[in-house]
Amino acid sequence: MLGSFRKFSTSIYAKILMGIVVIPFVFWGMGSVFTSGNKNVVVVIEKDKFSVQDFANFISKIVPSDQKLTSQQTEKLLSSFIGNKLIEKEIKEYGIKLSDNSLRDLLKSQEVFKRNNEFSRIEYERFLLENNTTASSFEENLKNNEKKKQLLELIGGGIIPNNLLINSEFNKINKKINIDLINLNNIFEKKFNYSENEIVLYYKKNKNEFSDIFKEVKILELTPNNLTEQNEFNNIFFEKIDTIDDLIAKGEELDSINQEFNLKNSKTFIFNKFGKDMDYRLIKELPENFAKDIFALDKNNLTALVEKDNKYFILEIVKTEKIVKKFEDEAVKRKILLNLKNKNKRNLISKIISNVNTKSFSKSDFDTFAVNENVNIQEISLKSLNDDKILTKEIVNQIYKYPEKSIIVIHDINLEKNFLVHINLIEKIKINEETEEYNKFSKVSKIRITTGLFNTYDKFLKEKYEIDINKNALNTVKNYFN
Repeated sequence: MLGSFRKFSTSIYAKILMGIVVIPFVFWGMGSVFTSGNKNVVVVIEKDKFSVQDFANFISKIVPSDQKLTSQQTEKLLSSFIGNKLIEKEIKEYGIKLSDNSLRDLLKSQEVFKRNNEFSRIEYERFLLENNTTASSFEENLKNNEKKKQLLELIGGGIIPNNLLINSEFNKINKKINIDLINLNNIFEKKFNYSENEIVLYYKKNKNEFSDIFKEVKILELTPNNLTEQNEFNNIFFEKIDTIDDLIAKGEELDSINQEFNLKNSKTFIFNKFGKDMDYRLIKELPENFAKDIFALDKNNLTALVEKDNKYFILEIVKTEKIVKKFEDEAVKRKILLNLKNKNKRNLISKIISNVNTKSFSKSDFDTFAVNENVNIQEISLKSLNDDKILTKEIVNQIYKYPEKSIIVIHDINLEKNFLVHINLIEKIKINEETEEYNKFSKVSKIRITTGLFNTYDKFLKEKYEIDINKNALNTVKNYFN
């Protein structure tokens, strides 16, 4: 059953507000605080006891109801639960409060509730309806998270980074770097020529590489328009979603559901677990990672209702087939050539990296390498980390991690772009204190400092409060959500 809470838990509201709760204590360590005891109490903080039910309710507010949790995930959630309770204690100790008037002003300042730059009660009510929550529940969450925000500002709010730190952050992005670059692909092209016999031999030795599981699947997206003839997600829409889910549980197939609700015709796709068709081309009509979700479904459930990225789909698996592609298939030949090239690229790149990593490989060796391989050295000036006029951002990002005079081998994840680089000169730039950029990087520096401060505060709280975790009770929760 697709419960109403799952719709709420995947909303922007839940992601933002619950995110504030979880973030401050993600580094909490369990350590040696595990104890045994009453199975109904999962953790004791000072003298306050928190039950298995308290912890389970916390999990339900963050995790979709149909999602299973590993043992490690449950422990991380307990860490967040403890962090949440410690923050509440700190809020109480520091006397942080939020008046009704302040809450009202905070609520009215939310952009999502505005219409023509003014707070709209209609937009607010619509938001509550779409997220299946009440005004009192939402406002209580907003109030609690504002208190947490004020606590964190109290801890790190007075930090003022100095010019040295601000300029350091500025230069991570804006320093200028002059490099010498050898395009290794120019070398590879001369070395990678394969005869028909080599390609055939590779196919015969690696036939399993060209066998793949493909599913033929009928897919129909459910939208407010085709399900309710309206343009918004409302109670009627979700009631029909639940009805469809019940029909599927009873064994109804897509065509009969389509007919009953007078929906549009479904589309049929054939793809592997990566969402690629039989020519190994990505099917762009499918949502990202949608194919993996379909392949993970129970093999006995040929018809299913799937939620993906806040969209709903009925799908029906028509056929699952293992296909061994023939050598004559052009897609097979393309893949063989790509595999052979990538294998040889990796071998050659490894040899070059091995040579470069020896401290004896100097700039003169760099120049000699270019002469021996008969390739040009290209001089490039990078104006900033965002300068992608000549090289891709992925390559530029790697270059900006290294110091002056470094010799490095850089490539993208698919080995399509491969370079040998010498960093000739790094020119640091001083930021003008009178500009808006200065304020921007001052904030970045402050965030970096406060992050370290929060980690220290985290350790301080671990020492300040006595915490006992009940291993038996924790195992009960793990078993329930597994």
